[in-house]
Amino acid sequence: MPITDRAFGQEQVKQAKAAYDYAVQQLEEGMKQEHYNDIEYSDAQLQLEQAIQQLEQVERLANQENRDEFNRLRRQLVQLQHQMIITPH
Repeated sequence: MPITDRAFGQEQVKQAKAAYDYAVQQLEEGMKQEHYNDIEYSDAQLQLEQAIQQLEQVERLANQENRDEFNRLRRQLVQLQHQMIITPH
């Protein structure tokens, strides 16, 4: 991956991890407060979806080693996304 692509990939990983952390926080809050954080909860779900889409794009440009990293992170995001869908909030 060229330097610019590598920097872009690293930025996508950083953003994906931030979205993941925010979503975990909102999931925990949602389980405690039920319907009091609907806007933040929905925003966290949106951020997860955007991060997943961005990782899918950058994954196509990456070498095999980086592709594996992006794929693992994307799978974590998808799992959290599903958890947010099935958990009452």
